[in-house]
Amino acid sequence: MKILVLGATGATGRLIVSTAIAKGYEVVALVRSKVKAADLVGAELIEGDARDSAALTRAIAGCDAVVSSLGTAMSSFKEVTLLSTATRALVGVMEQQNIRRLVGITGLGAGDSRGHGGFFFDRLLLPLMLRKVYDDKNRQEDAIRASKLDWTIVRPMVLNDKQARGSIKALTDLSGVHGGTIARADVAEFVVQQLGVDAWLRKAPLITW
Repeated sequence: MKILVLGATGATGRLIVSTAIAKGYEVVALVRSKVKAADLVGAELIEGDARDSAALTRAIAGCDAVVSSLGTAMSSFKEVTLLSTATRALVGVMEQQNIRRLVGITGLGAGDSRGHGGFFFDRLLLPLMLRKVYDDKNRQEDAIRASKLDWTIVRPMVLNDKQARGSIKALTDLSGVHGGTIARADVAEFVVQQLGVDAWLRKAPLITW
């Protein structure tokens, strides 16, 4: 299977690329700069902006699926539009090219997972530092849900760079969930697994340890 990865130069995106390649996937990464992405060993690098339909069309040629791990900086006051703009462009190109499988990463606090991050995340971090980011994550999720694609939205708990445990919980019933963490490496493993299974098709699991 050949896959396109967006957000491949981010901390989680890099692990998705290496995990997918280790599992035998052919990986294309759409990146802003090939120079800055030169360490993505084994991936085919296509230079371009993820919001640009023409760049997406070039990058997606011959692919069977897409993983979006796009991220953006914290923002409390400045409007954030990158995630939703890129996602709308991606959905349009995928539907036009008849490429149906999309695995997109948003995060704890998006959609109905809001209010399940614990006191610090819910009362301080999200409203004070991440409010505009999560407004855009919600628009991103809406664009995916409104599409005709075979999508899975993955919402990781608070990310860390610890060693993978290899065992995680994927939840859609969030009763009693109030915070948690997960290693980026475990997120990458879960995301790549979804490319070959339909267990979470058109669902948005929260993943945590």
